[in-house]
Amino acid sequence: MTSPAACTNAGMLVLVLVLAVWLRLAAAGTLKAEQDGDADTISHGPALVQRLELLLLQGNGSDVTLRVETPSADEVKLIPAHSLVLALQSPVLEELLRRRNGSTLLLRESQDCAAVFEQFVRYLYCGEISLQLDEATPLNKLAVKYQVLTLQQGITLYMTQNLARDSRLGHVAGWYEYALQAGDDVLRDSCLQFLAWNLSSVLRSGEWPAVSGRLLMTLMTRSDLVLQSEAELFAALERWIVHNEPDGLTAENALRAVRYAMMPPRELFRLQTQSPVLARYRESVRDLLFLSYQFHSASPLQMAKYFDVNCSLFVPRNYLAPSWGSPWVISNPTRDDRSTSFQTQLGPSGHDASKRVTWNALFSPRWLPLSMRPMYSETGSMQPTRVDGGRPRVIVTPATSSADFAGVNFQKTVLVMAQQQGKLVVRNIYDFHQSSEESSDFLAQAELHRRTSEYLVDGSLILHVVVKPLYQTLVTAKN
Repeated sequence: MTSPAACTNAGMLVLVLVLAVWLRLAAAGTLKAEQDGDADTISHGPALVQRLELLLLQGNGSDVTLRVETPSADEVKLIPAHSLVLALQSPVLEELLRRRNGSTLLLRESQDCAAVFEQFVRYLYCGEISLQLDEATPLNKLAVKYQVLTLQQGITLYMTQNLARDSRLGHVAGWYEYALQAGDDVLRDSCLQFLAWNLSSVLRSGEWPAVSGRLLMTLMTRSDLVLQSEAELFAALERWIVHNEPDGLTAENALRAVRYAMMPPRELFRLQTQSPVLARYRESVRDLLFLSYQFHSASPLQMAKYFDVNCSLFVPRNYLAPSWGSPWVISNPTRDDRSTSFQTQLGPSGHDASKRVTWNALFSPRWLPLSMRPMYSETGSMQPTRVDGGRPRVIVTPATSSADFAGVNFQKTVLVMAQQQGKLVVRNIYDFHQSSEESSDFLAQAELHRRTSEYLVDGSLILHVVVKPLYQTLVTAKN
């Protein structure tokens, strides 16, 4: 057994070596032009990192060997190291080193963690790390296990910033599952939001079949999913069920989360006659299909007297199909007000399918919030409300009013795109009834005046306006 005195002497040896390297660099170095009053700063940080890395690679002065084994012991790695460096960086390693027998420290790691353990140790010496997408999870596991907080935070930040990066089989769903298991709420919420807001691309990726049943249900119950249509979601769910062959309860719960009322009757007829999955589980969703056909055949006002039309079956998601809204590309969005017009159908009900509503949308780049506006000048004239220093604003209003609007509440949703990792993704979603001024943080962090803003693509701001008609329950029918 190694004596405490021997450990101390070895640790001091490493410390002396590090200090010697630093003093040699300082003697040969140049003065860095950073002044604070009369004080100058001499910095050789990068060179010192290189020497520490060389110390690790050559094992000079090593006083401990890390023996990294996988559970089956079919892979063993021996890494010469320095106990002082390890103990300074990790309280867990410090305790293990204190209690070790001999000059070897046995560490048992999973296969994926063992594969990146040398990168982990290098970080302990150099404070930097190079990694690929598939290495992020095992490195995060090691950072958590050995309580290296700075590495854990750095990898979590790396993961949240690389959600949009291309990978052959996808990685976001896997990161979500890991975050859920590790209790990393920040990473979990970031992954879930990315999956929900960019669901159309996820459904077409190789990642979709591997999504867990738990994540599937979490997504299916959300109203903020961004996708082409509810029919697209059903088709993807059908592929998932065929590929994974889940138990009956999981399949039934997932099928009951589909919002069939958001599909036109012709689509429902097609599913009932052509979908093998729906044929297998028809009894489980028969009541939902019946309600959906009633929804399409009756007047929404009449329907609202007898049914709760605010339940999820009758609530639209963020559909990108033309009948629900329109894309809007605003070039040079910091200069002048811009406007556009588009049409949507009055509502998702088949009763309203032939009725159209024309919408006018106005984008103003510098609109002063209501709380900050001066009321009137001394002459009594209204002061201008569009001024320098204001914030962007979008207003969406119907071009005309109609008696058909009775019982319908129109929620407007603006999807804001951004360019990440070379891909266009949904970065933010804002809901309002008439103006984005109802959302106090609308584009607050976009910095549209900066050419490097991630919200600008070739100098343009890319939006997609979605209009979601919500029917209101008017009268509760008596039994």
